[in-house]
Amino acid sequence: MQPHPQYRGMPQRSPHAAVAQSNQRRGIDNVSFVLTGIGCLGPMVGVHPIPSQMQAQQQAQSRASDRAKIRSQKPTDRNIPEGVEDCIIGDGVQRYRDLREIERRLDSTMMRKRLDLQDSVNRNVKRYRTLRVWISNTVEDQPWQADSLDVDTFDFSTNLDSSFRVKIEGKLLDEPAEDLDSDDSDSEDEAADPDAMDEDGKEKKKKTVIPPKEYKLSHFFKAMTVDFDRKGRDGTDQSVEWKKPALPANAKDLPNAADFDQLEFKRGGDENMNITINLTRDETPERFKLSPVLSQILDTIEATRSEVIMGIWEYVKANGLQEDDDKRSFTCDDALRTLIGGREKGYIPYLTEHILAHMTTLPPVKLQYTIRTDKAFHEDPRPTIYDIQVQVDDPLRAALISYLGNDSYTQNLIEIGRLNEHAAVLVQKISNSKSKHAFYDALSKNPTSFIAKWLSSQKRDLEVISGRATRGGGEDASGDEWRRGGKDGIWGSTNVKESVDLIVGQKARM
Repeated sequence: MQPHPQYRGMPQRSPHAAVAQSNQRRGIDNVSFVLTGIGCLGPMVGVHPIPSQMQAQQQAQSRASDRAKIRSQKPTDRNIPEGVEDCIIGDGVQRYRDLREIERRLDSTMMRKRLDLQDSVNRNVKRYRTLRVWISNTVEDQPWQADSLDVDTFDFSTNLDSSFRVKIEGKLLDEPAEDLDSDDSDSEDEAADPDAMDEDGKEKKKKTVIPPKEYKLSHFFKAMTVDFDRKGRDGTDQSVEWKKPALPANAKDLPNAADFDQLEFKRGGDENMNITINLTRDETPERFKLSPVLSQILDTIEATRSEVIMGIWEYVKANGLQEDDDKRSFTCDDALRTLIGGREKGYIPYLTEHILAHMTTLPPVKLQYTIRTDKAFHEDPRPTIYDIQVQVDDPLRAALISYLGNDSYTQNLIEIGRLNEHAAVLVQKISNSKSKHAFYDALSKNPTSFIAKWLSSQKRDLEVISGRATRGGGEDASGDEWRRGGKDGIWGSTNVKESVDLIVGQKARM
């Protein structure tokens, strides 16, 4: 059997070979062509990589290509195709789609909650708690403590060095721990039947309790000073000063000088004395005391820089002072005019410069205490107690960081990804089975018409593969050239083999 004339003049070579031969005629080898086509914007001029570099680049490119092929071969669609429910018995398809709908709603809810949590955490939300401070003192070697004092002599000196020791102790008052996982229905069921056994022997779901962060007295203050209302007996200054040392940015454990619950100091003296304890706050971001003008606008006397800017912006919008043409500009009322120096117009980006003069550092917390050295007081000593409102981090931040860094969370994500991949493979197999079912079903209903249409479609595909497709091709699939096989036929040509390998190669390797 002779080949058809229309195939006698066809070149029997791959289009890739033609490209490589054209490059060789222009003096470009295959390696340089690959490097310039992928890694550069133009041909490599004056650059001659050594063989080891070229080999390393080729290996890296090959590994990247292999990883891309593996990713492209993995199915991702987990939706069962339409029409599968007509080919099976039962309601399995509908139940699967209901599960998929529940999964979408659950994913949407989890993503919304996650974004809300991240937004709350990124706002650096602070909470206020009560720090209780106890101030007390003990005495040593006081005159009334001497047992060898002779009351019949005129010299009452004991030759002892009287002293006192002051202790400043602070602790946060306890508050109830917060539950991350509170389910009212579960608690109601347990209350209704506390002795009921779980279904199938499953353990009850344990609630996740946020462990409270341990705060100490030194965490809230960066400096402490003690001022005495009088000097010592020898005329020396008895003031006490503590400053928090500079801490590294990523320090995990604080040094002892910055991590304590109580501070003690000892001084000499045998008389009652008044002292003032000054506590300088350590807050991030720092809060400032506002001027009367700024306090009137924001309705608060303390705020951070960002809170001041946002408060002024909200004030402008609430009073309709924003300009229509430029939303960052606003018209000043009497309060704003005083704030920005008498101007009639204000500009939001320049607010930082105007508010600096109206913000001052917060004064230290002053605690008054009287050091008692008399015998009557120490027969029944009682400490002086102060309650101070301090800022603490939102426990949600620590809980979120702990949860995201948990090994079980990572393992759950890996397991979910593996199950998703397995579900996508199963759906792909179902889709292939549906295609086979549709093929054989159409063949069984009208074999003659189906085979004619199928042969016409295959002939059209062959014309496209061989590069001889025309408008409206594939109508006549009854010619001998179409059905000729063997190495001399069109199906055995190198061009068609390479084209078919490029089209279905990935599926053949799966």
